[in-house]
Amino acid sequence: MRRRDVLAGIGSLGIIGGAGALAIHGPPSFDDGAEEANPTADPLVIETVDAPGSEAGEVRIPASDRATFIDFFGTWCGPCIEQMPALAEANDRLGDEVRFISVTNEAVGRSVTREELADWWRKHDGDWLLGIDPTAELSAEYSIGGVPYAVAIDSSGRVQWSEAGRKSADELVAGIERALETDTGESGDQ
Repeated sequence: MRRRDVLAGIGSLGIIGGAGALAIHGPPSFDDGAEEANPTADPLVIETVDAPGSEAGEVRIPASDRATFIDFFGTWCGPCIEQMPALAEANDRLGDEVRFISVTNEAVGRSVTREELADWWRKHDGDWLLGIDPTAELSAEYSIGGVPYAVAIDSSGRVQWSEAGRKSADELVAGIERALETDTGESGDQ
């Protein structure tokens, strides 16, 4: 009897795991590999927060007129805090060439207030667009599994670089430049 219970439990874990993978990644593709290497992301509207370098309102992600860089972060995340100086340097180096935004999917209004988020931003010298993704729709669009997570998208909406983990300013700029090169036609293989 116990063996039967164990086997049933293992089988149900497989079903739950498979259903979770389908929910996150969709059904498997059985095509001939002709799909684009960098699929186009669906544009989403993200709410922005009143904080240094950011105004309360909305912004379209990805931008249609230039490359977009998204830094996914959490106020509770130590590596996210450690990465803030590198983000500031990358933003300073790239200027207006790219829409530069940091986005949290924390439950703003429940786990953290807008004021606490703006205070965190100020304390860690954020000075660019600050957005919230409380339904994690943007996070799901780019398959974010944790934070910090960086995504660089060209103006046509194609992800040109994405990587998890804390990055240096040089790593961030190099990733963002991949999206910028695609926009300016400087890259020969994209």
